[in-house]
Amino acid sequence: MVGPNGEQVGIVRIEDALRLAQEADLDLVEVAPQARPPVCKLMDYGKYKYESAQKARESRRNQVLTVIKEQKLRPKIDSHDYETKKRNVVRFLEHGNKVKVTIMFRGREQSRPELGFRLLQRLADDVAELGVIESSPKQDGRNMIMVLAPHKNAKPRAKATTPDAPDAPDPE
Repeated sequence: MVGPNGEQVGIVRIEDALRLAQEADLDLVEVAPQARPPVCKLMDYGKYKYESAQKARESRRNQVLTVIKEQKLRPKIDSHDYETKKRNVVRFLEHGNKVKVTIMFRGREQSRPELGFRLLQRLADDVAELGVIESSPKQDGRNMIMVLAPHKNAKPRAKATTPDAPDAPDPE
């Protein structure tokens, strides 16, 4: 048994432990039921539950939620379409999100996975200043997948706000 101040009391019969708890106006809580003999502690159980809930809430607050955005491409993508998709990947990385880039192969395109690999490498090189390859390109059935992650030291950029109209000069 462990006393209310954390001191070791020793092995005590259950009846004596309950009597000590009642005298100290505390609860007898079993903290290690698998131990031989089981370990019990004299404590205020309500206070213990409250403090453990506070610790759990604090750890949830410090937890970072990772968001994975996905961008799908085709191996024979037009240059303008590629630039649009690349702009989306850049925006996702700037906001601190991971990006899963998927290349979808159809029909005979499946026999040319090097086209998809080259396209993914080109995209990774184009966004190298914003993110790094977290998982290298892998063929997964009809798809080839690569995951890009933002740089560790890069701070996520907040969404841009538009200036208010009253501050703008009047056209009159």
